[in-house]
Amino acid sequence: MIRALIKLKRRRVLLNIDTQRDFFLADGSACIRNHRRVLMNIRRINAWARVHNIRVISTALVNTNGHLEHPDYCIDGSDGARILNYTRRNRCISYSADGYADLRKDVFDNFDQIVLEKRTSNPFNEPRVDRLLSELAVDEIIVVGALAENAVFETVLGLLQRGKRVTVISDAIGSRDKDQAEMAIKKIEAKGAKVIETKELAGLGHLHLVGACHCERCQGKFKKLAI
Repeated sequence: MIRALIKLKRRRVLLNIDTQRDFFLADGSACIRNHRRVLMNIRRINAWARVHNIRVISTALVNTNGHLEHPDYCIDGSDGARILNYTRRNRCISYSADGYADLRKDVFDNFDQIVLEKRTSNPFNEPRVDRLLSELAVDEIIVVGALAENAVFETVLGLLQRGKRVTVISDAIGSRDKDQAEMAIKKIEAKGAKVIETKELAGLGHLHLVGACHCERCQGKFKKLAI
C-alpha cells in the first residue's frame, strides 16, 4: 500500500511548482512578470524549509518530442528546463514523466526532495505525480512556484479536491497574466486554500539579490531613470 510509503511524521511539506529557469530567469523563454520579487520570496521559503527540515516535492514541466502544449520552453534536456539551484536539495531523487506510478519504498526516509517531471501543466495527468500527491499524508502542503493562472491553479484545485489542506504563498507565485492570476488565486481561496504572504511564514527578510538571475534588476544594478 502506497499510504504507508509516503506518510510523513512531519506536519508540513513544501511543494515547488515548476520552479524552472525558463519561467523565473530574465532570459528564460517564458519568464514571469515581476520575477525579481517572486524569486526572492521563493528563495526565502526554500531556505526556511531547509532550516526546519521540511521535505520538498518539486514538479518540473518537460516538453518532449515537440509537445504542442508548450513547444517553445522547458524543452527536455535544455538549460531552461532545469529547476533553480536553490530549490534543489542535496539529497534529491528525480522521476521522469514516463507514464508509470512506481515510487521507492523508502523515498522520504532517504531523500529530502522528490522532483517529478510532467508533460502538461496539470500534474495529476501523470500517474506517478497523481499517486504521490493523492496519497500524501501530511497536515499541510505549502505551495510556491508558477504559473498562477494554470499550473498552480490546477495543482491546488486538484489537492483541494483530494481533501488536502493547502497554503499558497501569494507573493512567491509567478504569473504572466496579472488579471488571470488574480482570478485564479481568488478561485482557489474560495475553494478552501489558505492564501498568505512570505513574511507570515518565514518572517521579514532583507534579500537584495536573488542569487540566480543575472539581469541588472536581480543583481541590484537597475536604477530608475530620472524624469
